[in-house]
Amino acid sequence: MGDRLAGKVAVVTGGASGLGEATVRRFVEEGAQVVVADLQVERGQALVASVGESTSFIRCDVTEEGDVEAAVRRAVDTWGRLDVMFNNAGIIGAVGPIAETDSAAWHTTIDVLLHSVFYGCKHAAKVMQDQGSGSIINTSSAAGVMGGLGPHAYTAAKTAVVGLTKSVASELGVHGVRCNAIAPGTVPTPLTRAAAAGGQAIGAATKDVIGTGGGTPLDIANAALYLASDEAQFLNGHTLVVDGGRTINGGSRRFATQPAGLIGIPTEASS
Repeated sequence: MGDRLAGKVAVVTGGASGLGEATVRRFVEEGAQVVVADLQVERGQALVASVGESTSFIRCDVTEEGDVEAAVRRAVDTWGRLDVMFNNAGIIGAVGPIAETDSAAWHTTIDVLLHSVFYGCKHAAKVMQDQGSGSIINTSSAAGVMGGLGPHAYTAAKTAVVGLTKSVASELGVHGVRCNAIAPGTVPTPLTRAAAAGGQAIGAATKDVIGTGGGTPLDIANAALYLASDEAQFLNGHTLVVDGGRTINGGSRRFATQPAGLIGIPTEASS
């Protein structure tokens, strides 16, 4: 047990499983009180029962603005404030070639991955501006900073989250409210396992591509902990990529395997 979040109150959407569950547990370990906001009622209630009185569960459909607002209100009504809003809930969403992508599936994906983040930022801002402090954290993705790592709708939404994070940060910074994003690489969660089971490619394992070993939900939870804590008080509008180097693959590594020398210097023979 630590005290990096002692006295702080957080809301974690998608908090009942995966990255959200790991973050809830990590936040509580460091002294926070946490509202677990999720559609998964049984899992959410079981998590709260296992963690204890420092948590409270609320059923939350993040595509409904009223549900997100209610999660924020639960934090304020229960513990009197809101210090951390982690807009984390997500799905893989629409998959397939762009020419065959279903429009309804596209809109559902954008609702879950982008509109929900807007709702979380909006309602957290109302509380945090009055306090003069707070940390909003949005889950983007490695697919939001590099093309080809996710389905089209997912990539579009996660890229938009990066832009929204910067825009919100530029407005709220003067009120003492920070807004940052995390861009996770592929880590084992029920979400990514479901995608793999469905035959959808979710990217090569980091350990096979860049050699740093595979990531875990705890790696993402630790990143969220840092952004939530006062240690990150000078970080605003930033997207923290936590992918073991996946997004730099294809850069210098392939050249490092070639014989040392120069490439592209004109010579008489090549002119």
